[in-house]
Amino acid sequence: MAQDLIFATLETLYMTLVSALFAILLGIPLGIALYMLSKSEKKSSKTLYSVLDWVVNIFRSIPFIILIILIIPLTRLLTGTIIGSTAAIVPLSIAAIPFMARLAENSFNNLSQGLWDTAVSMGMTNWQFISKVLLPETAPEMVANITLLIINLITYTAIAGAVGAGGLGAMAINYGYQRFRMDVLIYDVIILVLLTQVIQFAGTKISNSLRK
Repeated sequence: MAQDLIFATLETLYMTLVSALFAILLGIPLGIALYMLSKSEKKSSKTLYSVLDWVVNIFRSIPFIILIILIIPLTRLLTGTIIGSTAAIVPLSIAAIPFMARLAENSFNNLSQGLWDTAVSMGMTNWQFISKVLLPETAPEMVANITLLIINLITYTAIAGAVGAGGLGAMAINYGYQRFRMDVLIYDVIILVLLTQVIQFAGTKISNSLRK
């Protein structure tokens, strides 16, 4: 089973890293938008914030296994299939984007109000504030957020394995559970734990180095 375990591990990493990339590229800008809109005094901005906040909360409230089923038409439209590791990237990304957005917004909200007031008094544009203050000041927390995101996605890939996504989750179900191969199940768990520990260690090291 060694080759099958290696292939399943690579599938899990593929699903995790690609969906994490989409979540970072779309979730962090969404988090920035939520933060900037919440700071604005315009009524239209407050309304837009309420809408985006509502949408993020809805998607975060849907259990992942149900989300997979709900977006089957979208998954089929984008990938041409609803099974396999590539198809699983669609629900994984949709689940991860609002999660990353909320983590980013929370990190931004932890910034001192004085930084915002200083930026306003200096006449900074929104883009200048984002690029020179917001992102640099929250870089360590953002790395920690991305680490948490990736670890959660590894868990989601195991859940997606229950509906034909492939990876270690599918192997644990197809071989470990259905064929009563306890050894395969144990190997899957060991690999998942090792992946999580390595990612957590790397994320913590990078975050700590940025804090210094």
